[in-house]
Amino acid sequence: MSNKKQIRVGLIGTGLMGRIHTNGYKRLADFFPEYEYVPVLQACCSRREPNAKAFMERWGYASYETDWRRIIERDDIDAVDICTPNDTHAEIAIAAAKAGKMILCEKPLARTVAEAEGMLKAVEEAGVKNTVWYNYRRIPAVTLAKNIVSSGKLGKIFHYRANFLQDWTINPDLPQGGDGTWRLDVKSAGSGVTGDLLAHCVDTAMWINGGIKDVSAVTETFVKERVHQGTGQKQAVGIDDACIFHCHFDNGSLGLFEATRYARGHKALYTLEINGEHASIRWDLHDMNRLEYFDHSDEGKVRGWRSIHITDGDHPYMHRWWIPGTSIGYEHSFIHQVADFFYSLQSGEPCHPTFRDAFETQKVCEAVLDSARDRAWKDTGVEWVEKV
Repeated sequence: MSNKKQIRVGLIGTGLMGRIHTNGYKRLADFFPEYEYVPVLQACCSRREPNAKAFMERWGYASYETDWRRIIERDDIDAVDICTPNDTHAEIAIAAAKAGKMILCEKPLARTVAEAEGMLKAVEEAGVKNTVWYNYRRIPAVTLAKNIVSSGKLGKIFHYRANFLQDWTINPDLPQGGDGTWRLDVKSAGSGVTGDLLAHCVDTAMWINGGIKDVSAVTETFVKERVHQGTGQKQAVGIDDACIFHCHFDNGSLGLFEATRYARGHKALYTLEINGEHASIRWDLHDMNRLEYFDHSDEGKVRGWRSIHITDGDHPYMHRWWIPGTSIGYEHSFIHQVADFFYSLQSGEPCHPTFRDAFETQKVCEAVLDSARDRAWKDTGVEWVEKV
């Protein structure tokens, strides 16, 4: 490692996403050994000292902090990884940018467009490297879908549809607020399934199919009150439990999106399908290493949906892993994002999605919520530029 350029990482937030991101840093040198830049696990941060110390020892960080400001202040930190609840993203990211740190931020970028705009301004004024962890882009089958659409094989796109279904909040006794259920507290999360689940769908959709021009949405909160872990009292629930919206893309195609945490039997069913004039593709997270493909130009007698097993060396990212026919998992999408970020340091190119990309996704999410509130079509104001 002596000839490598080390990037000293300060991780803020030691929950599930902190573990997943850290695994990505730890695997980079093993599977992308030729890269010039490598991460060093310099410090982790959690508000509770026992948690911070335990995470440091388990995951191999050199030190720990209990105040995120100390991570920002330290001269031995080059990159800040933000794995905290959504209400802290803006303050941390703006401080990190002003301190000249690289920033890797969990999604969604922020709770609101206004917060996201402040974050974007800070990183662009500081000129610091940045990316947002919309990891589903980097599942090889999804990357291949992007490549197929960009190649023109589907022809003119008519329809893009996606859903993300879960069932973990159906229990009315589940509290809001606190470490485990902050996503149910509107002050911490900003929104419910729109920012948590649909944001993933929107990011992938615009990456593959271009900008979303306008939206018409409906949301529902099925459990109106929950006990708040901070106060111990029942309080109104301010997040959306379910959301459905349709939209126009800039290319003239129609979009249909659905997300809910009230689909009994589904833990993380994320699917997408794209229909074009010549061909269609579809993908399912539950079978993440396959891409379904239909080509109308096939001879009629054998025309039908084909299942492509995304495990060969000429498929995106797969030459880094195992023998053809064997699969990789969810965690590999984060390893790929770490790899792409560290490669961007030597190439000089941005690592998409950047804060600017995620800002456009934030516009769509806010327009969706505004549309549902006002029961009206809303323009998104998205200014999308084709991303590779």
